[in-house]
Amino acid sequence: MKGSSAITRGFRVEVESTYVPERSDPAGKRWFFAYAIRITNEGPETAQLISRHWIITDGDGDVEEVRGPGVVGKQPTLAPGESFEYTSACPLPTNFGTMHGTYQMVSDGGESFDVEIAPFALAEPYAIN
Repeated sequence: MKGSSAITRGFRVEVESTYVPERSDPAGKRWFFAYAIRITNEGPETAQLISRHWIITDGDGDVEEVRGPGVVGKQPTLAPGESFEYTSACPLPTNFGTMHGTYQMVSDGGESFDVEIAPFALAEPYAIN
């Protein structure tokens, strides 16, 4: 589950996560994970990504929700056949956890809808969970 893929209304969201040991400090209870996301419009309508909502669960079961405008400072508009890719990161106080969420989109016709980001794992290699 280090990666995930979901399609909502023709928008495919693919995620791959990796552990970043050089930015982690296990002795200080801080593990750092990067994730790469590709959003592809496989449907017939153009829409703009307005905001994001993440649900992050650490290995202890503690949940943090993160909401904000756009992704990496951008609010991309995707016409049919277009993709947008970005990389971001997430620190955790445990050596494994999960993330999932939604992107809030607005179609060219002004309709708001959510696009699913399927659950994916954040895990230090060889972590026992």
